[in-house]
Amino acid sequence: MSKTKVGLNVNKIRSGIEIHQQLDTNKLFCNCPSLLRSDEPVFKVVRKLHAVAGEGGKVDVAARYEVEKDKKFIYQGYDTTCLVELDEEPPHLINKDALRIGLHVALLLNCEILPLSQIMRKTVVDGSNTSGFQRTVLIARNGWIETKEGRVRIDNVNLEEDSARIVGEEDSSKVFRLDRLGIPLIEIGTAPDIKSSEQAKETALLLGDILRSCDVKRGIGTIRQDVNVSIKGHPRVEIKGFQDVRMFISTIEKEVIRQEKNLKIKKNIESEVRNALPNGESEFLRPMPGAARMYPETDLPLLRISRESINDAKRTLPKLRSKIREGLAREGLKEDEIKRLFKEDRLDEFEGLLKILKDSRFIFRILIEIPRDFSKKSGKKIEDIRKILSMDVLENIINAIKKNKIQKEDAIHVIERLIGGESLEKAMKMERVDLGTIEKEIAEIIKEKPGLSIGGYMGLIMQRFKGKIGGKEVSEILSKLLE
Repeated sequence: MSKTKVGLNVNKIRSGIEIHQQLDTNKLFCNCPSLLRSDEPVFKVVRKLHAVAGEGGKVDVAARYEVEKDKKFIYQGYDTTCLVELDEEPPHLINKDALRIGLHVALLLNCEILPLSQIMRKTVVDGSNTSGFQRTVLIARNGWIETKEGRVRIDNVNLEEDSARIVGEEDSSKVFRLDRLGIPLIEIGTAPDIKSSEQAKETALLLGDILRSCDVKRGIGTIRQDVNVSIKGHPRVEIKGFQDVRMFISTIEKEVIRQEKNLKIKKNIESEVRNALPNGESEFLRPMPGAARMYPETDLPLLRISRESINDAKRTLPKLRSKIREGLAREGLKEDEIKRLFKEDRLDEFEGLLKILKDSRFIFRILIEIPRDFSKKSGKKIEDIRKILSMDVLENIINAIKKNKIQKEDAIHVIERLIGGESLEKAMKMERVDLGTIEKEIAEIIKEKPGLSIGGYMGLIMQRFKGKIGGKEVSEILSKLLE
């Protein structure tokens, strides 16, 4: 926390983070696609939900709070909605792809993986689950990450179902779509080891780097971050709704100020869940749920994670994006180029082409820059350009350069011809001209446009002759004529 901003003792803060990230697989307990739909639903069902007692025989306080609202829930479904999502069929066995990704995350977080675990039901009666509960299973614990302010322990790594998404609400009813219900989530919960708002932000960024290194979904709504905050003498408060980690600092600082005010006025305070607001403040959402809402899943067997599964996860463990960035920088790429590779999701293609020709700058140009330039110039969509410049095509071009069949400078002319509709074989044939004739024409260009740099002349000449002469020959002629 920034001491100069709020004048608070950072040692008062105890904070932890919970992150929920969607995985890029089919749904967790059925084989339906994890696909959000924008077209009109094909059916709807209407229900009311009630809270059931947890393992200890008590109804959870947060569940009771939702039941008292007496809401009616309308669920919209599609042809991709199955009976599991409607809670009319028992769940299938857990998605193996989702489990493998969960193990990747757990290993990257230095966690202890549990060989045997009970799948649990977590009572959720706000309408976001047709069954009135969410399935969740603990797969790993006792991990850690290192921050600048010290180690932050990882208490738990869970796999669980995402909820249905709300699309409308009235006084007496809520409308949900079932397309999101059941998408696999990985939940990471840290211990309350975070001692400042800056450390909270750093922790969230480190966890985000680990998650994005694995097979997770991208985009708005695919990740949700919650932060738990308390100061000495004040019950824990959970703040939900962070879409941007930059909000961690102001939200935590304002929450500490609010808790200090509560203690000063000796207000009767209890743990609660609050919603993060864009200005850094928060508002009451519901009472803090407790262990009373958890009870065992009776329709599924215990989850057994074999040694073979763990070893397979270790063999296929992805590299951290931070480590990949460091490697790309060593290869000679600039920071903005590295960002573009990640943003356009072309890292695998880049690494594949780099294995053929060790020239990172040229590979970046032919993979990213040149297709973009031709898209702007021709008015064609970048997707259509990329269909023409498939990996097979690019590999052929780069192999030809490696074997000295064409030169690097020829690549742009080959690509231009391909986009113009020529076959790869025809586009790769470079028509060369007599160097003596070329030298005379270059001399004329210099005479017509005196005072340009060598680079300026190179651009003019290469554009005029379009692959009929190589850059090396042009450079040698220019050096001779400009002496």
